[in-house]
Amino acid sequence: MPPDSSVRLNQSAAPVNEIKHIPLSAPDLRGKESTYLARCISENWVSSAGPFVTEFEQRMALLTGRRYGVATVNGTTALHLALVVAGVRQGDLVIVPDWTFAATANAVAHAGAEPFFTDVTASTWTLDPSLVADVLRKLKKRGKRRVGAVVTVHALGHPADMDPLASLCREAAVPLIEDAAGAIGSSYKGRPAGGLSDAAIFSFNGNKTVTAGGGGMVVTDRAAWARRLRSLSTQARAGHAYIHLEVGYNYRMTNLNAAVGLAQLERLDEMLKAKRSIVEAYEGLVQGRQDLRSMPRAAWAESNCWMYGVQCASPSDALSLIAYLQRRNIEARVFWMALSSQKPYRDYPRLLAGVAKSLSGRVVVLPAGSGLTPAQQTRILEALAGWRGKPCKQVA
Repeated sequence: MPPDSSVRLNQSAAPVNEIKHIPLSAPDLRGKESTYLARCISENWVSSAGPFVTEFEQRMALLTGRRYGVATVNGTTALHLALVVAGVRQGDLVIVPDWTFAATANAVAHAGAEPFFTDVTASTWTLDPSLVADVLRKLKKRGKRRVGAVVTVHALGHPADMDPLASLCREAAVPLIEDAAGAIGSSYKGRPAGGLSDAAIFSFNGNKTVTAGGGGMVVTDRAAWARRLRSLSTQARAGHAYIHLEVGYNYRMTNLNAAVGLAQLERLDEMLKAKRSIVEAYEGLVQGRQDLRSMPRAAWAESNCWMYGVQCASPSDALSLIAYLQRRNIEARVFWMALSSQKPYRDYPRLLAGVAKSLSGRVVVLPAGSGLTPAQQTRILEALAGWRGKPCKQVA
């Protein structure tokens, strides 16, 4: 709906300090979380072993059409392990999108490699296959640095264009890894996110659609990778003896976290339906506006609508919108900033086309948690209808 439609600010609303705060993404804990946690305590399974861990792994493998799932303590450790078992080694380059969360690049560095920042497309805000092709071709021609992997990120839950990326990686004999941290329940051409690559990772942080309070998961079809993932995540210990096969990590998820995650997973369809309905309402309001643009969505993708982002005309307009909403006790935030321009990453190689730079500081994410009530969303929509910014141009 246009900004001057039936959605109006409520002039008789209570003073701001009396209006309950609406968080950006609160956990939706209305399932069997407390019941399963009580079972953990009564059965004395609270650490990094227990039946909920195994069941959570199996359910995630089934959801993504994979043979194996290996639970970890968070999404960053999941990606670190995925890179290690994929064969990434010291001195390698790993292609990653420039517009992503820092954990994507940090996991590459933890694996001893260097991120090669590659731009995203204006049409999906995800890794640009044409630029990936250029990077692979140029590096092959030079022959000095090995590409250890390509990591693609499903931005805000919207899948990347996986078929051309998979084709490029097969041709170059380079592993393809999905950073599907926020994309549980999304799909690409009818196939589930997480099932489109050599391995994929998920996060169950508190702001994710499915949370475990903390936690991550690697899914893959490769038996050897799964065995090594499980071994490395438990200090590479051989059985119960204190004999270790290699330098490992203490990366295992606890049974407590898995209990929460499993209860959440049981309600995934319900939560996805709620989030998609929330996003549909946002897009109805943003459609036709000149000062806000919705995130583009490709016809071949079905996003889980993890986060809903709008583009503003400039970083200053984005901050203006956030401040405007904060005065009404509605939380909003600027989303990712291009990593290549930030201090820790300035010396890493890159191939950019200006899209990540154009998005940086302009994308504002709005509350889209599945527990958002109709009254809360009405408040947000009314507030958005009353805000005016400068005309917003499409990203480069």
